[in-house]
Formats: sequence, C-alpha cells, structure tokens
Amino acid sequence: MCEANVYLDRNGSEEMILESVDVIEPQEDNTFRMVTIFGEQKIIRGRLKGMNLVDHKIVFIPEGD
Repeated sequence: MCEANVYLDRNGSEEMILESVDVIEPQEDNTFRMVTIFGEQKIIRGRLKGMNLVDHKIVFIPEGD
C-alpha cells in the first residue's frame, strides 16, 4: 500500500490527524486537502515540515506555530 499517516507537529509533539491518506492537494492560503483511501476528507492550514514515505509519515506544522 502507498498511503501515509498525516501528523501535525505542535511544539515538537506530533499528533496524528488522519490515517491512510492517499491524496494531498495544496489549496489556496496555505491549506491542504487530504483524502483517505476510505473517502474521508480533511482540510488543514499550515506548511509541510517533512515526509518519510518509507515510514508512511507526512508531518505538517499548523499555521501560526
């Protein structure tokens, strides 16, 4: 499988916000639309901190942090 889990890094503490994400689309104003393999969708505002696709992990920093 090629999906990843998405986390928010809040002051060094990573909180998983969505599992099994297979689509991430950048939107306007530093937002990202994410869709899981089950069709669940979420939009977050922030910036990309890093990706480790071997570990299936994508980390964002929320806007303002």
